[in-house]
Amino acid sequence: MTTEYDLVIRGGTIADGSGGDLIDGDIAISDGKIAAVGQVTGLGTEEIDATGRIVTPGFVDVHTHYDGQCIWAEELSPSSSHGVTTAVMGNCGVGFAPCRKEDHDLLINVMEGVEDIPGVVMADGLPWNWETFPEYLDTVDKGKRDIDVAAYLPHSPLRVYAMGERGASREPANDDDLANMRKLSREAMEAGAIGFATSRLSIHKTADGGSIPTFEADIAELEAICGGMSDAGSGTFQVVLDAFVGWDKEYTVIERVIESSGRPATFTLASGNDAPPRWRRVLEMIEATRAKGGEATAQVMPRPIGLIAGLELTVHPFVLCPSWTKIADLSISEQVKAMRDPELRQALITEDFEHGHPFNALARDWNWLFPLDDPPNYAPPREMSMAGQAAAKGCTPQEIAYDRLLETDGKGLFLAALGNYENAKLDSAHEMLSHPYCIPALGDGGAHYGAICDASYSTFLLKQFVAKPNDLRFELAQAVHMLSRKAAQTVGMNDRGLLIPGAKADINVIDLDRLELHLPEIVRDLPAGGQRLHQRATGYDATIVSGEIIRRFDQSTGARPGKLVRSNSLKH
Repeated sequence: MTTEYDLVIRGGTIADGSGGDLIDGDIAISDGKIAAVGQVTGLGTEEIDATGRIVTPGFVDVHTHYDGQCIWAEELSPSSSHGVTTAVMGNCGVGFAPCRKEDHDLLINVMEGVEDIPGVVMADGLPWNWETFPEYLDTVDKGKRDIDVAAYLPHSPLRVYAMGERGASREPANDDDLANMRKLSREAMEAGAIGFATSRLSIHKTADGGSIPTFEADIAELEAICGGMSDAGSGTFQVVLDAFVGWDKEYTVIERVIESSGRPATFTLASGNDAPPRWRRVLEMIEATRAKGGEATAQVMPRPIGLIAGLELTVHPFVLCPSWTKIADLSISEQVKAMRDPELRQALITEDFEHGHPFNALARDWNWLFPLDDPPNYAPPREMSMAGQAAAKGCTPQEIAYDRLLETDGKGLFLAALGNYENAKLDSAHEMLSHPYCIPALGDGGAHYGAICDASYSTFLLKQFVAKPNDLRFELAQAVHMLSRKAAQTVGMNDRGLLIPGAKADINVIDLDRLELHLPEIVRDLPAGGQRLHQRATGYDATIVSGEIIRRFDQSTGARPGKLVRSNSLKH
């Protein structure tokens, strides 16, 4: 028997991304493409035994922030550790282009506040050898990385670039401004931007506590920019709406932009923990949009939307207590030693929080603050919350949290479940993801380095809703479809997410029985010595990008086949 293929994956259970029936068989790969699916007789230069494993398309995460990391690092982890082979960055309207030299600090301030990336990391880690968005894409295109990336044109830098200080201070755009932004939008799409992204969320703040440039921007401005996508004939509109002001008002943004531009839209959707299930009304709004010929898709996190809190991280339950300033600059071991002092303990567990970034207060919602251990439980029972434990022991939640930090020598982590955990259950997340116009997303890889580590959601979805026996289940084919083909189509990437002959060979080989998430850990591999949260998985026998194995048995192989995906190379 002669060698016919570069790589053959043999004997796996294939979920091809379409959502159709599983098949047992082989997959042959040549020149970065799938050459055959089924029973492959020819040999591969390299072969993978997938007996007892599932074989899936590579996963597509449409909501990340690797805008900086894709330049200073070759591995886009944690995403690539969890089967993601394509990541879309530039979400929430924050990024680094277009940008004049004099505005570098302003954009760093925005990114540091909204996405929790230390300013020094961006200042030291980026070459800033671009001004326009096409020049930024060219810089990304020249880099080496393990997985593919695509980029939105982000609203904040676009607004500042087009309007200068008026844009930064959130003044209304005039007709000339709108025309300029529309032209720049078309230029970005024609250079390969996957779409245009913005945020209207009130808790998105700059590092110094101010509102980001795009907050409360007029809908006419969004229509003008998305008009640039219409002019180019490509692009998806991504937006984080401000649900705090009410969905009936905010969803009109989606309706107007789709109606005026004809372009598809995607936005963040979550359930409250205690609030009435308003998200069902949003699903009805999406259905109405679709009935009129528009295309709107909601992005849903498969587990609680939340923060990770701890002494070594950006937030923890005592970070804004006045007495914390006495020990804030000490090492963790020195902080723990000081915290054992009865006088300091009494102060910290009785003091109120002072004013600070909105994210800090989220680590004090005792009803929804849970311990996070190894393996991490992202669906903890309500009685495990700080408030629940305090009620059982007859003390305050502050005391429970404080003692946990001491008992773990300051290393203990907390999960602050902010949403998607209605009544301390995952039912709402499951119901939303079951909807035809919702996709799993919101990994936020490359951002929130000291507070969020959600890029592992693909592993969680497979573990929680497929492999684990419970009442909330997805069939394997359905889950894989959501993570691959359905996600890819949402942003116009019709060249990936399927295991069929001729398709791009982005593939995972997964041992579902061995699949496991590990506790998030702190790694110190950022520019300028910065640290970030990372999360590993066990159970990925192989992850393949364009026919090259980038990870084998949960370890990087060093292969760097990842490319920039330009929208003008895709079929629309």
